[in-house]
Amino acid sequence: MLVLPTNPAKNARWIASTIDAIRNLIANQTFRTGDRLPADAELVRQIGGSGHTVRQALQTLLNWQFLEYRPGEGMYVSRPSKSVEQWRQHNRAGIRDHLEAHYVLEVEAARLAARRRDMVDIRRLRSRLASRAEYCATDDVEDFIERDRELHMAIAMASHNLALQAMYRSFSMSIRSQILAIFADGHFLDPDLDAHAKVVEAIIYGDEHASVAAVKAMLLPKIAELNELLGSESCNFSVANRLGLL
Repeated sequence: MLVLPTNPAKNARWIASTIDAIRNLIANQTFRTGDRLPADAELVRQIGGSGHTVRQALQTLLNWQFLEYRPGEGMYVSRPSKSVEQWRQHNRAGIRDHLEAHYVLEVEAARLAARRRDMVDIRRLRSRLASRAEYCATDDVEDFIERDRELHMAIAMASHNLALQAMYRSFSMSIRSQILAIFADGHFLDPDLDAHAKVVEAIIYGDEHASVAAVKAMLLPKIAELNELLGSESCNFSVANRLGLL
């Protein structure tokens, strides 16, 4: 039996590989639409890993409606699955689109937050950054996503722009889907705690230029990496450039 890695990056890839393994079982019709999946322990026996990673993978596939949970019965296949590679490319295109939109919002939120933050905002930012922490092997993915969302919402609140805050709230579900998709990919990682800390630090010190630079350093390389994986245009010519944000 393989052992769950404790390194956050390796653990994210482990969850992704578990999702891939379950999707392969559906794609090759080992489990067909309407079939009940085995219990977690049996899935662990079949595909390896741990109960934790299997549960995280099943929750992700449930959120994407590939599976259906029936109380008292278990998980059922709700629809057929594309091949893992077809799904991964579709998934990456969605992540790229979400990151581009997130980038546009985050640049202006960070800029305004650096200009307008007060002591209440500073305390909130420090608290949310500490709560977010780095993803670890024992984390529940949904809980981590909520902690990440609360940090980004704290940045929007520090902008003291009500319209921008409303946009962030409406974008929250999209951000949630984006992070779930990143975990499911396995070859592409969400920006780490250090990248987020640099954005927060620049906002606390009231440095608009540094806050924008930190957002760019956090998100633009990820967008460029996805463009390369998708074989599409460089990030330098993507939505960020068209909007004059580079």
